[in-house]
Amino acid sequence: MKLSKKLLLTPLAAIAVSLLSGQVLAADPFIVKDIRVEGLQRVEPGTVFSYLPVRVGETFTDDKGADAIRALYNTGFFKDVKVESENQVLVITVEERPAISLVDFTGLKEFDKEGMKKSLKAAGITDGRYYDKSIIDKAEQELKKQYISRGFYGADIKTTVTPVDRNRVAILFNVEEGTVSKIKLININGAKAFKESVLREEMQLSSGNWLSWYTKNNLYSKQKLVADLESIRSFYLSRGYLEFVIESTQVSISSDKTEMYLSINIKEGVQYKVSSVKLAGELLGKEAELSKLLQLKPGEIFSSSKLTASTTAIADKLGAYGYAFASTTPTNALNREKQLVDLTLTIDPGKRTYVRKVNVVGNVKTRDEVIRREIRQLESSWYDSEKLKLSKDRVNRTGYFTEVDISNEEVPNTTDQIDVNMKVVEKPTGSLSLGAGFSSTDKLILSAGISQENAFGTGTNIGLNINTGKTNRTIAISNYDPYFTEDGISRFTELYTRNTMPLYYTGDTEYKIQTTGGSFKLGVPYSEIDRVFFGLGIEQLKMSTSVNTPQAYINYKNEYSGNTLNIPATVGWSRDSRDSALIPSRGVYQQVSFELGTALGELQYYRGYYQHQYFYPLLKGNVISLNGEIGYGDTYNGKAFPITKNYYVGGIGSVRGFEPGSIGPQTLNTTTGLYSPTGGSSKLIANAEYTFPIPGSGVDKTLRLFGFFDAGNVFDSTISLSELRKSYGFGLSWISPLGPLKFSYGIPMSTKSDDRLQRFQFQIGTAF
Repeated sequence: MKLSKKLLLTPLAAIAVSLLSGQVLAADPFIVKDIRVEGLQRVEPGTVFSYLPVRVGETFTDDKGADAIRALYNTGFFKDVKVESENQVLVITVEERPAISLVDFTGLKEFDKEGMKKSLKAAGITDGRYYDKSIIDKAEQELKKQYISRGFYGADIKTTVTPVDRNRVAILFNVEEGTVSKIKLININGAKAFKESVLREEMQLSSGNWLSWYTKNNLYSKQKLVADLESIRSFYLSRGYLEFVIESTQVSISSDKTEMYLSINIKEGVQYKVSSVKLAGELLGKEAELSKLLQLKPGEIFSSSKLTASTTAIADKLGAYGYAFASTTPTNALNREKQLVDLTLTIDPGKRTYVRKVNVVGNVKTRDEVIRREIRQLESSWYDSEKLKLSKDRVNRTGYFTEVDISNEEVPNTTDQIDVNMKVVEKPTGSLSLGAGFSSTDKLILSAGISQENAFGTGTNIGLNINTGKTNRTIAISNYDPYFTEDGISRFTELYTRNTMPLYYTGDTEYKIQTTGGSFKLGVPYSEIDRVFFGLGIEQLKMSTSVNTPQAYINYKNEYSGNTLNIPATVGWSRDSRDSALIPSRGVYQQVSFELGTALGELQYYRGYYQHQYFYPLLKGNVISLNGEIGYGDTYNGKAFPITKNYYVGGIGSVRGFEPGSIGPQTLNTTTGLYSPTGGSSKLIANAEYTFPIPGSGVDKTLRLFGFFDAGNVFDSTISLSELRKSYGFGLSWISPLGPLKFSYGIPMSTKSDDRLQRFQFQIGTAF
């Protein structure tokens, strides 16, 4: 069939033209004099022309007609396309698809409407897009997927499409959420060596507990189930069951879709012991050194976790010599009769590798140089896994990041070069506090504080605190630069003026202590984890008293006068081998400081202080933390130790369960008839903490529980262990947007009648 004057092609005809030979439905080719587009409402003619395979002046053929229809139809803008010719004029007639004018929902409770709209936008359903029945089906599946992810397996979604003016449609998703489907029962069939309850503790999924509202561990997830099966497998392999297998798993749901049942069928096999462990392959002459890294010993029960730790240690050791892709392949020979296994670890170091580039990613605010100055792996040098580990720990110890991760990437077309990628996740490092109050003595009180640990991404810390109260007035400015010089010498400066009342004093306002001064301190590193400090300060202390002033402060004024100048010199040392300053899980932190009131001032005293912190990781994010502090002060001119330099103990950070600074010697306040703490010239503190993730949350470090035991006190001079106050309790630590938060509930164990107790306390910041 031939068309001589008029050619008509629809989508069906276009398909026919593309499938049949040129002799069927063939029309005479012609030179296109003009192109006309009809039926457009929103689409611009230029858009249509851009998709046409023919232009004015070119020869039009059947093939080009089919290509034109196919191209326009595939844009998704049109539901019908016709191609005609009139006197060598190509006429394109289109019928546009309706546009979506509105997307709305009814019945939403579990999800936010705006959040669901964003989810559908990714599926092509949003205001202004063209309507297509196929994407509605896709949208319904996406919505059901969202509900299934939260356990709503019975959710039903019906879509109503309503035509409106100007060839548009409104789409309404009617949602019947139903009831959330929760795991009712988990059966582990075939367990003989271990109780089912023990195996279920290895799983994230559970039939629910008191914390399921937070962890969602009673909501089924295929990904979680896969991870749980691997956890069970690892549990058995770490206890010698080398032939353990998971034979099958079944997941079923009740008829009303509210309860789910999991059944896991396992075969344990027998337990194997290790008969021998040998190294093979290319040992680079370091067999003795590598053998020391083996954790599995002959005669022990086989453990896959110890085997993994051994192969990891060998890879790390070879990595320290530049072999970035060293691999250790374990093979085993089973003696089923005697239930023994012979292990052979075949080592392949691969080629020695150079690091071409070290890339830093993820730092939006922090400047590259702030991170790079902590990296010890140099570009264009041998790969060194130990230096990379040290680099990761040093970046973590800055306290600016919640996560630091290092990965290696092979350089294309090379066999001995890699790029190292350090990915960081920044945490908020600034805090701002504003406050206002009114009292009969101070009238209007305004307070403000700002601190920024990583100011403008430069790695320097600045702080400003202001309080306008008459009895407690403070203005303090501080700055800490960890890289005052390129060699890593740090600098700390502070200027302050404080007008304060002694702790717990509520008497007349004539009694006050005003301190104005400043300090300057330098820290000099002499190893990767050690630093020594030198500092000098100056402060002017003015004390005004009245007849109501506690006797201890009157004694101080009588001995030192009410206007004293102090010029303290400080020297100190610190060692920090922790893996993180924010959430330490291993390592040691120590510091020693000595402060001397020099003869240039009127206060001639000395104070020594030592702190030791120890962090030890256990399985699954559990950490044991220990802290010890001891301080001692005295004078070297025969006078009494100045009360303004006393140590204070009590509260979170020292001995929880007691009011801050309340433990130790006290003095009588003649106005109130109460005793007020005065601190002491020496102190002793000991803390122990056991931190663990919230059950069901995996190894989440951002929200954790802890139990603690505290002991401590301050003394006038000699430390007496019999006078230590003790407490125990529990708490919650949270890495919040405001910084690390700690909430604790302390229960005092040894108290006296005049002790001030405060069981619930919270703190922003430090580890203890």
